[in-house]
Amino acid sequence: MSASVDHLATHVYQERQFNCMAAKILPGEYYWSAQDMAIITVLGSCVSACIRDKLSGIGGMNHFMLPNSGDGDNPASVSMRYGTHAMEILINELLKAGARREHLEAKVFGGGNVLSGLNAINIGQRNGIFVRDYLQAEKIRIVAADLNDIHPRKVVYFPRTGRVLVKKLASANSDELALREQRYARSLQSNLSGGAVELF
Repeated sequence: MSASVDHLATHVYQERQFNCMAAKILPGEYYWSAQDMAIITVLGSCVSACIRDKLSGIGGMNHFMLPNSGDGDNPASVSMRYGTHAMEILINELLKAGARREHLEAKVFGGGNVLSGLNAINIGQRNGIFVRDYLQAEKIRIVAADLNDIHPRKVVYFPRTGRVLVKKLASANSDELALREQRYARSLQSNLSGGAVELF
């Protein structure tokens, strides 16, 4: 486990369902590991990229809410909550851990239309477009994707093997997640201004 960046997920626990250690990541966090463990998150309009070295099994996941801040000169814009920084940090941490760029592959998830207050800017759709464009520019192949539509998702990623479980969540979960993401989105704006399981 890396410990060099403030937004590395700190909630690591024994996951009974999968009988392994797991790290739960929240918006603005990431986690990587070379161990046989799970990385878990819940996504609404946010997007997570699961990236791994397919030969060594070193891999990780990030969780970001906005593609970029639109303000490259503002130090506050360099944050894991923005896709541009979240992607760069995760890839760099994997490479520092021994992953080889030419062996990297990605699976991408999220970008659901669950934030009614942010529909005008299509944040989920923008996140989905951003992550695909970013990985294409970095020449990292996307081997699986589950992006957009109206459902929030629970994502369980096993970086050692590349296995991913995705569960579409019910509307009750969607409402709760939407409220949480709306609070998070408002905090970002204020900071700047001052059920089936699918196996990929």
